[in-house]
Amino acid sequence: MKRDYYEVLGLSRSASKDEIKKAYRKLAMKYHPDKNPDNSEAEEHFKEVNEAYEVLSNDDKRRRYDQFGHAGVGSSASSQGGAYGGAGAGDFGDIFSAFNDMFGGGGRSGGGSPFGFEDVFGGGTRRSRSSTGIRGGDLKIRLKLTLEEISKGVEKTLKIKKQIPCEVCGGTGSKTGNLETCPTCQGTGEVRQASKTMFGQFVNITACPTCGGEGKVVKDRCTSCHGDGIKQGETTVKVNIPAGVEDGNYLTLRGQGNAGPRGGSNGDLIVVIEEAAHKLFVRRGDDVIYNLPVSYPDMVLGTKVEVPTLEGRVKLTVPPGTQPNTMLRISGKGIGHLKSPGRGDHLVKVNVYIPRDLSHRDKELLKEIKKSEHLVPDEKTDHEKSFFEKARDIFG
Repeated sequence: MKRDYYEVLGLSRSASKDEIKKAYRKLAMKYHPDKNPDNSEAEEHFKEVNEAYEVLSNDDKRRRYDQFGHAGVGSSASSQGGAYGGAGAGDFGDIFSAFNDMFGGGGRSGGGSPFGFEDVFGGGTRRSRSSTGIRGGDLKIRLKLTLEEISKGVEKTLKIKKQIPCEVCGGTGSKTGNLETCPTCQGTGEVRQASKTMFGQFVNITACPTCGGEGKVVKDRCTSCHGDGIKQGETTVKVNIPAGVEDGNYLTLRGQGNAGPRGGSNGDLIVVIEEAAHKLFVRRGDDVIYNLPVSYPDMVLGTKVEVPTLEGRVKLTVPPGTQPNTMLRISGKGIGHLKSPGRGDHLVKVNVYIPRDLSHRDKELLKEIKKSEHLVPDEKTDHEKSFFEKARDIFG
């Protein structure tokens, strides 16, 4: 089973394009085949990283992936990217330039790599943290749907238990609503530690331990939320499920997850689809299969029956002489296609019904029928003939 692309790159779903690119470059360098010769595991990681980047760096593909998961971007993205996946020539140029910076001293001048030694090992320029709190966590829920709902799509109203802004302090975490600049990090949300080695200076940047990376500290904590600015609550969310989704597909509702502490942005709500087993039908792609038992006389003589579908009962003709396991097709009565117009078909698998209990008269009638040469197969049918018998028939 494929891993989540955000997980592959070690990113949250709200990651920016720059964060996606930087994560890709770092991992691509780590697992590049030139750096890991004869290491099949590293090569697989390299392909996985490229596939994730090829989707998440493309706005349209990322939108479809966020909404439908792997099903939204079709087959493996790496199939479009050459020997090792989706990285283009420009991306590999960046990787090799970074190697030059690391081992050849390209630096940041003279047309070197857009990221350098400090970026790779935790340094780089100081990044300002958000002054409006930390982003709330994502929520994942499972939503069970019937085939009838999946066939046409459905709107669902979900009741969600999640963290919501505190009503007493307005989500600030403070009785007075006042937040002060953190005295430890001076509002940057980061602390830096530098160390010198034979390779140069390493700079380690971590979240400020005093403010947790927010750059602000709470003054006069709210007694209702204890200064967090959030509390457990409940809300309702409407979600439109498109036709054709499958078990394991998911939809991402931006900003519908947990509220962030002290005014931080909301996380996302991830709705994972579960397909409920149906009493009558079996799904095969976007087609639906129904098993229809038919009596022996009706198989021989033909008949008209009513069969259930996802939209109600319809009339169906069983032609005379229908053989067991024959599939009869009712076009356009299946499941709507997820990525294109139209619907699958309703397939009716015809099988002969064999009664278990027969009356004496029924048995006598069947014995009479059995005597008819038209209703009993030849003792030696064509497919039972030996090779020499077939050869004699042909060349005889």
